[in-house]
Parts: sequence; C-alpha cells; structure tokens
Amino acid sequence: MPETTTGAVIWSDGFEAYRWARTHPMNPVRLALTMSLASSLGVLDGVDPVPPLDIDDQMLRVVHTQHYIDAVRAAGAEGGSPNAALYEQLYGLGDMDNPVFPGMHEAARMLVGGSVAAAKAIADGRVRRAVNIGGGMHHAMASRAAGFCIYNDAAIAIDWLLEHGYDRIAYLDVDAHHGDGVERAFADDPRVLTVSLHQHPATLWPGTGWPTEIGGDGAPGSAANVALMPGIVDSMWLRAFHAVVPSLIAEFAPQIIVSQCGADSHGADPLTDLGLSVEGQRAAILAMRDLADKYCEGRWLAVGGGGYGVVNVVPRIWTHLIAAALGRDIDPSTRIGDDWLTSARDLMADVDPAYAAAPVGTMGDGGTAEYTPWEGDAGLDPPPGVDERMFRQTDRTILATRKAVFPLHGLDPEDPRD
Repeated sequence: MPETTTGAVIWSDGFEAYRWARTHPMNPVRLALTMSLASSLGVLDGVDPVPPLDIDDQMLRVVHTQHYIDAVRAAGAEGGSPNAALYEQLYGLGDMDNPVFPGMHEAARMLVGGSVAAAKAIADGRVRRAVNIGGGMHHAMASRAAGFCIYNDAAIAIDWLLEHGYDRIAYLDVDAHHGDGVERAFADDPRVLTVSLHQHPATLWPGTGWPTEIGGDGAPGSAANVALMPGIVDSMWLRAFHAVVPSLIAEFAPQIIVSQCGADSHGADPLTDLGLSVEGQRAAILAMRDLADKYCEGRWLAVGGGGYGVVNVVPRIWTHLIAAALGRDIDPSTRIGDDWLTSARDLMADVDPAYAAAPVGTMGDGGTAEYTPWEGDAGLDPPPGVDERMFRQTDRTILATRKAVFPLHGLDPEDPRD
C-alpha cells in the first residue's frame, strides 16, 4: 500500500442520520460498512477524513427554492408538520420513496456539506482528488424530493466550483438511474457538460435520459445520455462508455471531472436490471480517474449515489472508489477479512432481508474489465461469449447517442476516431 495519498476522503458519522425508514432500500449501513471495509484493508491507513462543511440555506438556494428548504425543515422537525398532505403533493415529502424522517433537513444538508468540502479541498489545491461516498443525491429537484434524494449535493458542489474559478466542468454519472436532477440544473449552462450512462428509460424510473435529451435551448449539446438495455454485461457497458465519454471529454476539455458513482448498476442490485460486476464498476471508476488525469491535471471529485445491495455490493464498490481516489488501488482478488465479514453478518439483522445478501469473500466477482472498442461498423460480429442481441442493442445505443450530441461538439458520430 503506498505511503502517500493524492486525495481526500470526506466523512462524518453524521452521514448515517440520512435514514428514511427502517425498511427503506437506501440504508446508511452501506456507508458505515464501506468505511469499515476500507479501514480493514488498509486503504485508510494514515488518512484523516475531512469533515463536511456546515452550510446554510444560502448555499442550498443555488439549486433549491427557499420555500422547499423551509418545507424540508418543517417536515423533519420534532412533532412533524400539520401540512403533511400538502408537503407530499407539492414537494414529494412523505411519499413511498421519500418518507419524512426526523431531522431530515439537517441530515441532507450534511451530505451537501460533504460534497462542497470535497470541491473546496480540490479548489484550494490541497488535493487533486476527493471522494464523498455520502453524496450523489442526483435526483433532487429545485422544489421537490425525488428518488431518495432531498438536496442535490452534486449540483450544489458544481455551482460552488463555478463560483470559485472553474468555467468548464464535466459531470459523469454511472448510476443505473438517469442523473436527471443534475442535468436539469445545468441544461442551459454551456460551462457544464453532463453525461449519464443508465438503464433505458423505458424500463426504469425516472423514465428520462433518452439519447435525444441533449441539453436546453441555451446550451444544446450540454447533455449526453447513454440508455442501456437491462441485462447489459461488463464488456458491453464498457464498450458504450468508451465509445462516447472519452471523445466528449477530450473535446470539451474540462478543468475538473465530477463523477456520480452509484453502485446500482451491479447485477445483484435489487432495484435495477443491469448486469455489471464489481470488476466492471471498478473499471468505470478507474476510467473516470484516468480521464481526469489526462485532461484535468488529475482534478476529480467523486460522490456516491444509488446502490441497494447494502452489504454484499456497495461496500466493495465504494471501497474501490475510495482506493482509486487515494491512489491505493485494490486488486479484485483481494480477500476480505473474517472480522469484517462477521461484523457485516451481524449488521444484517438491522437490514431488511429483501435488500441484503450474504457478503462474498473477495473484492471482486470474477467479472471483467475487458471490452472490444467500438469501431463504427454495425456489421461486426459480437466478441466470443457475448449475446448477439445485446451486442446489436448496445451498438444501436452508442450510435443513437453519438448522432444526437456529437455534431454539436464538432465530432463525427460515425467516425470511431472521434
């Protein structure tokens, strides 16, 4: 394990207060287990976690309306609010996805403070990379909670960077769900490029993120969406990523990359239908880090996001994420210690059985980081072991996204060199 680090890890035990309900799929035990797994493997040796910033309403207002912030605060206050029915109708607070819980304003605000602390650590020059696994609440809208997200920490951190010297920021979202809230926040801002790779919107909430969604009238081409079919495997997902993302990043030339690293693209996630392994998601993480190294002098801000295999999936993927940010990469064949496995099994008693499975013994699944690069030739046969239908669907997805957005960046959608 290297002695030096190149990044910061944002953490507070207070992140565990972001807990919707006992049986809610987004259980903060996934965060605690990630930190304990990273510690058990030596990833955090010599690392002092950076606490989140204590932010105020003014910082939240760069994305959210004050009346929404007031509603969140009132809904989570002791004794609740007499306006519960109205809050659910107007703000999405109290529905099945986003049940009200005590202190929800304070808990959500702390996650935002974590992502802004990560942005500040990079902007101040203290580190080149920073990771906040508690962040990634990419569905939150200006005046509405959505998809388990109250405040949009990624969008607020991007806005903070824009106000502190950055004017070209690339946001890459590899969550299984479309990064709709961040895309919408910057749809008309040419300084921000948002790229989301997600399960096809015809098959998964929120039903947005079609290839034809390319940004607002004020900034056409500011958004790119790669809509992938259920069941897609590592090699095909990576083929799509590398056929779209590097070209856009090279042309856009960002000063920093912000990555939302939701772990719910994994094949064992109970809420989604993609088929990635830990190795596939690790390869995506390392690819985003490499792009930051190549085009942004290493500046990379990574946040968490979705992920509902809270014991068997998320801790492994986000431990790889932390390791990548610190320059302490872990081989997927690394065995997980018995002490951690025992503690994880004990914690499962507090997790709804529908959302937890027995953890495995290594930091990988036996998946692959290999892929066949896209060459623009629809007549190619699929690689050995790859389903032909999935291969054709993936290539149609690639071409649909490239045709929709590449010309707006001066790129040839059918030329694999672009």
